Amino acid sequence: MAPRWLRAGVAAPLMLGLSLGNLPAARANLVPYVYIPQRVELEGAGLGIAQAASRLLRLGQAAEAAQLAALTVQLLPDDPRGWLLLAEAQLRSKQLKEAGTSLARAKELDPRNPGIWFAQGSLALREGKPEAAIELLGQGLKLDSNNAGAYFDIGNAHIQLAQPVPALKAFEQAAKLRRDFWEAINNQGLVLFDMGKTKEALGRWRQVLSLKPDAAETNLALATGLFSEAAGRQDSKYQEALALANKALAADPNYVLDSYQKDQLWGPKLRLITQELLQQSGLKAAVERALANANPDGNEEE
Repeated sequence: MAPRWLRAGVAAPLMLGLSLGNLPAARANLVPYVYIPQRVELEGAGLGIAQAASRLLRLGQAAEAAQLAALTVQLLPDDPRGWLLLAEAQLRSKQLKEAGTSLARAKELDPRNPGIWFAQGSLALREGKPEAAIELLGQGLKLDSNNAGAYFDIGNAHIQLAQPVPALKAFEQAAKLRRDFWEAINNQGLVLFDMGKTKEALGRWRQVLSLKPDAAETNLALATGLFSEAAGRQDSKYQEALALANKALAADPNYVLDSYQKDQLWGPKLRLITQELLQQSGLKAAVERALANANPDGNEEE
């Protein structure tokens, strides 16, 4: 049987009197064409990825946001915004060491950006370094004196240092700058209660609940304050205290734990009276459910 190329009517090179050496050389030495993106295209891709990372952060997906933000800084290594975004995502996903590195790089690129100083202050606070936090936040406030969040963090740092008066002043300044800053008003109540100013604390907590009725922390704190005022009497304050405590534990069972209250910067007096409140028979079922469902590590805010 004839070879396939004869059957197909194709003449082999050698049959035509051509040697393979007369054929063009193989082109294996040519480099395939590779498209190299221009700088403007890389910048556009980096900004697009940064926007996607920001959206994930808003949705609470901090770990995924950190992965995208890491791509952003690879594409835009000299843009401090990308490093700051990466640091925020790392902070929220509890990658504290990595966040510190990212913030340091951001500060090298943009030392006069107050947001970087504020973020470093927040990181120091989370690492249990309140003195360093106050210094860093103070430097940031020299660049942006109207940042309510920075004053709030300074107040928390002073609580950690057992300095109630400057803590209260910082929380008041935070609430002055942002009228709906219920967390700052709530923390004023925390400080006032342990200073023995119960009525003022109750006023602050009622103000919070007018802004955010479902705030678990404030509902329980107010319940404790009313319970202390009832002083053993099962009057209207006592009944309101039970109702508020039930509501609080249903909303966030972690607050049944003394350790969790301490992590939220509750003072010793407030925690002690809260434990007395939680021993009341009218809260037995709520307390048992909360103890079964408490999971502070899993529910911690990112």
